[in-house]
Amino acid sequence: MDPVGLWSEVKLAIIRDYLPAYSKLVTGYNFYHLYIDGFAGFGLHESRATGDVIQGSPLIALNTVPPFKEYHFIDKDPARVAQLRSYAPDRRDVHVHEGDCNQVVPDILPRARRQDYKRALCFLDPYGIDIHWGLVQSLGELKSAEIFLNFMVMDMNMNVLLHHPEKALASQVERMNRFWGDESWRTVIYTSQTTLFGTDTQVKLADSNAKIAEAYRKRLKEVAGFEFVPPPLPFLNDIGATIYYLFFASPNKTGHKIVGEIFEKYRRSQGL
Repeated sequence: MDPVGLWSEVKLAIIRDYLPAYSKLVTGYNFYHLYIDGFAGFGLHESRATGDVIQGSPLIALNTVPPFKEYHFIDKDPARVAQLRSYAPDRRDVHVHEGDCNQVVPDILPRARRQDYKRALCFLDPYGIDIHWGLVQSLGELKSAEIFLNFMVMDMNMNVLLHHPEKALASQVERMNRFWGDESWRTVIYTSQTTLFGTDTQVKLADSNAKIAEAYRKRLKEVAGFEFVPPPLPFLNDIGATIYYLFFASPNKTGHKIVGEIFEKYRRSQGL
């Protein structure tokens, strides 16, 4: 089992809150709907806070009522894949894929075309900035998919968004470019300053976390084409620094309203 902290438990609680509402909504319209989990893990977790065994997103999805028509669980790790397959070995509606979700999910998306009266909910919860923008844009262009996306700003701050950008490794900058889709993130994060010697240098803005989160929200709407993207839910550590943001993006106004209310509940729990 993967050990998880408090905020991971909150993420799972949000998924547990939303999946039944989503499934009931689309079932009511007689849509065929898929659940896609891009970083599925083992399916079970150990709470660092209590030591209890808790369900991960795959088992939460499998126990959702009314059920989804199809489930797609994706992970790179063979041991995790084997465990995921053990949960529903004889079910034809459950598909477990070994591989990178950036390559696997595009092959699934034709099964959720809007014109075929199909819908999809995709949960993307990586440990770092490992989601490619091309995948996110494909989901937005589908016009039938809703996504939860974990925006790991801590990974960015540790490896890419350094105070002076020239200190970042080229490989880390390339990771950021794949995540963002281009290099426009630089203009969001950095400003030019003139040194005592009269030369210009780029330095990181003090409120860069909030700025980059809002810029990514704007990209989800204006570039990827999701009509509804509420402000993301920030998750903070003990000293008040943002670890990550949980985004939701949807073509559906009702889903937007439901998730907005769920996010607001957890904002209040953090005193935000």
